[in-house]
Amino acid sequence: MYYLRDGIRWPLLGKSLGAVYALFAAIAAFGIGNMVQANSLASSLQFDFSIPVWLTGIVVASATAAVIIGGIRSIGRFTGFFVPTMIVAYMSGSMLVILTNLGRVPDALALVFHDAFTGTAAAGGFAGATVRLALRHGVARGIFSNESGLGSAGIAAAAAQTREPVRQALVSMTQTFIDTLVVCSFTGLAILCTGVWDSGIDGAPLTQAAFREGLPGQWGSWIVSACLGMFTFSTILGWSYYGEKSIEYLLGVRVVIFYRLLFVIACFCGAIYSLDFVWKLSDVMNGLMALPNLVGLLLLSGVIARETRSYFDRHRR
Repeated sequence: MYYLRDGIRWPLLGKSLGAVYALFAAIAAFGIGNMVQANSLASSLQFDFSIPVWLTGIVVASATAAVIIGGIRSIGRFTGFFVPTMIVAYMSGSMLVILTNLGRVPDALALVFHDAFTGTAAAGGFAGATVRLALRHGVARGIFSNESGLGSAGIAAAAAQTREPVRQALVSMTQTFIDTLVVCSFTGLAILCTGVWDSGIDGAPLTQAAFREGLPGQWGSWIVSACLGMFTFSTILGWSYYGEKSIEYLLGVRVVIFYRLLFVIACFCGAIYSLDFVWKLSDVMNGLMALPNLVGLLLLSGVIARETRSYFDRHRR
């Protein structure tokens, strides 16, 4: 919202886009970054360990409140440790599942390309009988996963301590590669190779079923539950920061404490209620967030290109 307001040369347009973006981001934080995350974790723990969803909701809400009170530094310390640990643990489990079913990988890849262009819809995947619907749901889930184009990652990047904005941008670009091309691809292959994709299960329990099928004992489910817990909590913390910065932009710093309180309450509500409406709201808010951001990127593409060329020219010498 700040780059839109201060970077665009037409003040009225820049201020309008900044305000619109902040409004949509403040609302979207309750969907993509809060209730859906808490619900996924609660469903996973109930499926695997029979833990009541209300108990998960209380724990997640309490832990979220304890961390976000400390602000960005507290959030950074927590996620800086847990996110790399989560990625290494999850990718190790995924690779083991795929390696134990290595002979099925060619058939799994063939299934992906075949069903993308036919009437068959994989559970939790294409969710449509046409290429148009496959693309629509694929793009929606992809944006939900890596946030590319939403501008949300820029809010976190702006808090980084760096003298080179281009270097920070290059670091930020890695999240899409790691998240979508690595983590999500390995997840999809694990689900297809183990044959659980047509079991009727969806969401986090589907991934748990794949890991349980591919790894001995209960290790598979435990790995997914632990990684999902870390992923869910780090996402909630990150989006709490995005949301509070957006509401601060709109209404001032005094309302931040009330926003944090609502955010914590939403964690509990997300864990215990069905979220069909929240999923749809999240998709809509994601699209609305992207619109002002993409307009801003287009208008300032010359600045981006100039700064990037300058950075690489200076570091080639």
